[in-house]
Amino acid sequence: MSTALDRTSRPTMSIVNQPANPAGVEDESDISALIGRLTAEVNQIACEKTKSIQSITNQMKMLALNALIESSRAGAQGAGFAVVAQEVRNVGQQVETIARELETQLTGRTGNLMNSIERMTERARGERMVDLSLNAIELIDRNLYERTCDVRWWATDSAVVDCAAAPEAAAVSHASERLAVILGAYTVYLDLWLCDLDGKVLASGRSDRFKVIGQNVASTKWFREALSLRSGDDYVAGDIESQPLLGNAQVATYCASVRAGGKANGKPIGVLAIHFDWEPQARAIVQGVRVGAADKARVLLVDSNFRVIAASDGHGLLTERVPLTQDGRRSGFYHDRSGALIAFHGTPGYETYKGLGWFGMIVCAA
Repeated sequence: MSTALDRTSRPTMSIVNQPANPAGVEDESDISALIGRLTAEVNQIACEKTKSIQSITNQMKMLALNALIESSRAGAQGAGFAVVAQEVRNVGQQVETIARELETQLTGRTGNLMNSIERMTERARGERMVDLSLNAIELIDRNLYERTCDVRWWATDSAVVDCAAAPEAAAVSHASERLAVILGAYTVYLDLWLCDLDGKVLASGRSDRFKVIGQNVASTKWFREALSLRSGDDYVAGDIESQPLLGNAQVATYCASVRAGGKANGKPIGVLAIHFDWEPQARAIVQGVRVGAADKARVLLVDSNFRVIAASDGHGLLTERVPLTQDGRRSGFYHDRSGALIAFHGTPGYETYKGLGWFGMIVCAA
């Protein structure tokens, strides 16, 4: 039987930084500032022009007043001139009224324009944060899909299958050596364990570092779930946990059945558990999100219980729970009571990895 390591090597997917923001999106604050300047200029022009009109109408009213005075001195001969002067005065008052209304309308409309622009800018900002949240959770989904492929592949390795079938000293040593070779090529794992059906760890890829051989993991959730797998094509994906046997490191554990003959429909003879070194990999994702310093953002990954499993500031890992208000939605944004912008997107899964109900989140302080 050929071994898994004899096959064509498939490199581990690396976690990469977020791509740059879409063109123009980063200029939202600049657009808002530009609209503010234009609005101020319009208001200034409106004020200046209406003041000029008011100045002219004041002169007209003064001239009309003087004309009325002179016409009254002229007696009956100035009566016609008095009528004209009064009409000039009335026209001046009408122009003054129009000027005041114009100033009020311009100021009101530019104020409404600013409010509309601010709402549009805030919406664009929120939608951008949702997109970045999706990008973060998609990156981790694609990476964890690779983990599900790895565990099913390595469970068919001949050394692993032979050791599970007959865990004698030579077979245990050989299996541990093979697991160590895998760890040398796949640096995102802390350790790989081969367990029997009773939960006893038979072989480990880093037995020199972690004293796990002989330990029993039958009480763990991931092992119990692995026992119920229907075929070698199925797998278990565990939530993030601190693993005591690995120095309390944060790990995501993936399991597959080891089956007789390395065949998917063979009889179960053991369980292969691989422990993904979660914390540094997840940190690379959340710290790689390019939100912008002005947003004062905290980028998070949370599990289905809204427990923080990754944070760009490194705080609250596996202890903090965030009060995400979903309203039944898998994605969206809203402002909390403090005024902070909360954007989120649920896991879409990738290929055969359906995800565990996790969310990408971005919290922008008010």
